[in-house]
Amino acid sequence: MDHAVGQVAGFAGVTVRTLHHYDAIGLLSPSGRSHAGHRRYDDGDLDRLQQILFYRELGFPLEEIAVLLDDPDADPQDHLCRQHALLSGRIAELQKMAAAVETAMEARKMGINLTPEEKFEVFGAKDPEQHAEEAERRWGGTATYAESQRRVARYTKDDWKRMQAEVAEWSEAYTAVMEAGEPATGAAATELAEAHRLHITKWFYDCTYEIHRGLGEMYVSDPQFHAYYASIRPGLAEHLRDAINANAERRA
Repeated sequence: MDHAVGQVAGFAGVTVRTLHHYDAIGLLSPSGRSHAGHRRYDDGDLDRLQQILFYRELGFPLEEIAVLLDDPDADPQDHLCRQHALLSGRIAELQKMAAAVETAMEARKMGINLTPEEKFEVFGAKDPEQHAEEAERRWGGTATYAESQRRVARYTKDDWKRMQAEVAEWSEAYTAVMEAGEPATGAAATELAEAHRLHITKWFYDCTYEIHRGLGEMYVSDPQFHAYYASIRPGLAEHLRDAINANAERRA
């Protein structure tokens, strides 16, 4: 069975002009001609074209491909083995490149999506990158951490301002609860503990009650987090931990 040049071009995903060029340089001359003199390619021609395109994809120049294919001592299986080895090497290199690109993508996600000026405007003297580095050290590689980074990467300056405003409002409310002498197990404190959990779920990741309990313990034991809550009000970290535990027990 033979095929017209247009059909072969369609099979192979090349142009008719390319096939004409291969014919002109003797790289792929069709085995037959129609009565009108048009090129006709048989199955052997298609096999050779496949070999040509394999080598072209691997970066071989046409002259070298002709030498390889016209070697009388070369077995077709040898060509396939050589191409398989070369393609495997190419795949390995591309995988390395893909991994490097993925690393670069993750590195960009790690940063908060703000310019230095916007970061200063939103966070003031606090450096959000320090928290990002600590979070990566503790939770990097977890699904929760990945979800948090996906969300954070999309936030604008206005998003961060809204988040900060919510934190400030919550801090003021919790301070008032403590100043009023409300116990951590009371309704006012546990409602604010629930608001704290929902804030995390809204902005970062699905904060389950189990996760929230773990965070409460960390707020007390970790110097960085303890200092943050103490800066709002001394004793807040311990009070919040107890409120978080009471809230989880109430809603379990």
